[in-house]
Amino acid sequence: MKAADLFNVSGKTTIVTGGASGIGYACAEVMAENGARVTLMDVDPAALDRAVGTLKAKGDVRGVVLDVTDRPALRQAFTDTAGHYGRLDVVFANAGISGGPGFLKFDRSRNEERAIENMPDEHVDRIVGLNYVSIFATIQAAVPHMKASGGGRIIVTGSISTVMPEVFVASTYVMSKAGLPQLVRQAAIELVKYNILVNAMGPGPFVTNIGGGRLKEPDNQAFFAKNSPMHRMGQTDDIQGLALFLASPASAYITGQQVMIDGGVTLGVAD
Repeated sequence: MKAADLFNVSGKTTIVTGGASGIGYACAEVMAENGARVTLMDVDPAALDRAVGTLKAKGDVRGVVLDVTDRPALRQAFTDTAGHYGRLDVVFANAGISGGPGFLKFDRSRNEERAIENMPDEHVDRIVGLNYVSIFATIQAAVPHMKASGGGRIIVTGSISTVMPEVFVASTYVMSKAGLPQLVRQAAIELVKYNILVNAMGPGPFVTNIGGGRLKEPDNQAFFAKNSPMHRMGQTDDIQGLALFLASPASAYITGQQVMIDGGVTLGVAD
């Protein structure tokens, strides 16, 4: 089979939550550039306008202002999108937020403000609500439309925090991401009957706006690069090959998996 057929997503109705920047934007971009009909959903109206304005030059792209923790609004946005295009084929369940720094500073001294016992209740609820509960709700919102369309692909943005403890990343973030691989497996086994494949991408440290853009700071990039076998952080275009693969016929026999994309960080430091 030719590569053009293996990775063909032309005409696929695609939703990307958290699509106005970072990994979500990269997923939206690669889908749009390859002929998919893409709806970006994001809570930031200004960022969404900029993203849609740029991507419209690449294809059929629209934007919806949405807070994914608002479940009725989430369901309605999916219904409207599926109604607009007549079907729903691909969903990138990507929206999420940083939990902030971890219990260690970069010099490995303790950061007492970030100790597990000092995490405020509202912080815990917000992180878990956005990074975990909203992913479940996004899958719920997608499934009826994919069943009606005869199948589809759901691609969750996971994390290396699902497979390893973190010292420089908040415990709340790790907790909020930890259940995603099991959610993906559970959804995959239930939905495979309906030709709905559910997988996850597991990014390591990527340069995005998450956490207020702290990973864009040169010192922070240098720190994380030092702890990577590739000696660099991920750039958002690094995610695009995997995103296209999981959305396309090339991954037709894969479901219930999290594919790590971390530059080898989970392997440990090399030379």
